Amino acid sequence: MSSDFEGYEQDFSVLTAEITHRVGKVPKLLGEEKKQMVSNVEKQLEEARELLEQMELEVREIPPQSRGMYSSRMRSYKQEMDKLEADFKRSRIAYSDEVRHELLGDDGNSSEIQLIKLREERAHLLDNTERLERSSRRLEAGYQIAVETEQIGQEMLENLSHDREKIQRARERLRETDSNLGKSSRILTGMLRRDSVYPQKRTECLEGHVTSDIM
Repeated sequence: MSSDFEGYEQDFSVLTAEITHRVGKVPKLLGEEKKQMVSNVEKQLEEARELLEQMELEVREIPPQSRGMYSSRMRSYKQEMDKLEADFKRSRIAYSDEVRHELLGDDGNSSEIQLIKLREERAHLLDNTERLERSSRRLEAGYQIAVETEQIGQEMLENLSHDREKIQRARERLRETDSNLGKSSRILTGMLRRDSVYPQKRTECLEGHVTSDIM
């Protein structure tokens, strides 16, 4: 199990190193080139999140006595992931000195103010977008849990129904057995009674024959 974790761990380290390199390039790009780089980084961040989820699942399967070390490493990787996402967020609204000069040209202050306003607006939009994405993920996770809970409840109801049918059949067999035992008991009682009556009658008959012979 730990070997699987370490495999995911290596993939995560390689991926985060590549993301860090690309995030550093984002402020130096413009137009379609920047959009493409941002898109690539977003995909890699999603892959990194999925790796973290796989690593968390592996940690849950590790025996409790050995889990502490892996849990500590997971906390470190989550902090690294948070920092990467924060750096990426800043890189999307930042511009290098070369790009700023290209955008502003010789018109300094007014363009700088407009750029600052534009940066603030983009930051605000990014915040709103991220909040919506987090809310969407939470809703999706909640929906998945509800579906799984409903499935488990349905399975439990079906199992209870089967168990109830088994119990009812067992009770019916028990009643049939009791009935058969009652019939058998009555038959045996009747046989025993006949056996106790017939010897007495045979004795009386024999005594009558003996008396008639003597006379």
